[in-house]
Amino acid sequence: MKPTQRIRVFDSHLHIIDPRFPLVANNGYLPDAFTAEAYLERVSRFDVCGGAIVSGSFQGFDQTYLLAALDVLGAGFVGVTQLPSDAPDYQIIELNKAGVRALRFNLYRGGSEDLRHLSSMASRVHELVGWHVELYVDASNLGQLAATIHRLPAVCIDHLGLKKAGLPTLVKLVEAGVRVKATGFGRVDFAAADAISLLHDANPKALMFGTDLPGTRAPIPFQDHDIEIILETLGETAAQAVLTDNAIAFYKPQNQPLSG
Repeated sequence: MKPTQRIRVFDSHLHIIDPRFPLVANNGYLPDAFTAEAYLERVSRFDVCGGAIVSGSFQGFDQTYLLAALDVLGAGFVGVTQLPSDAPDYQIIELNKAGVRALRFNLYRGGSEDLRHLSSMASRVHELVGWHVELYVDASNLGQLAATIHRLPAVCIDHLGLKKAGLPTLVKLVEAGVRVKATGFGRVDFAAADAISLLHDANPKALMFGTDLPGTRAPIPFQDHDIEIILETLGETAAQAVLTDNAIAFYKPQNQPLSG
């Protein structure tokens, strides 16, 4: 990218924490506020064309904060929510109309529905409204989940899988079509550039950049230089797919054309 050019990104993983809406302590943890307005100020140096607002463990099954955030951030943004297994069809349909595009299972922190409902809920929301599922999971546990994940209609895994021990399994899943978020570089126990290179080689459409802002409980929250890591590792053309196009093609937000 030219020094004067603002980098265009689709932020595939961000959290909005608005204290006007319910928050539930997770293992005694409650995050500081990080409103939609604060998010826009933090990323103002980039050309953010949209993003995915992800429900955290501390938000449980609340949808009010998510609907409010989608309203503020606008048409380029989508929601990734958590739902109980008994959520009625009409609620899922209404959330889809509001811009929600995925269902999250937080296997690392909790706060979402139990793993035993993963297969049935993934099939249900995909058939009903075309949603995929997103997994916050320690990749070293992916071996025991791989057979289930292979049967799911569409899957994305957070934060490069977190653990180096799980990278070989993650690469195999990516080769089979699983998507991975190039997020949380300060959460992983390996060099992010190494994993980005491996996963991109396995499937150039798999990786999707996200800031993970505000970086709740991350040892090192998002740094602007994280984007440079992607650019330096992959080169400008391949990096553009990771920074924008892969996520736009996957989430299908309103009115967002691909870069090409």
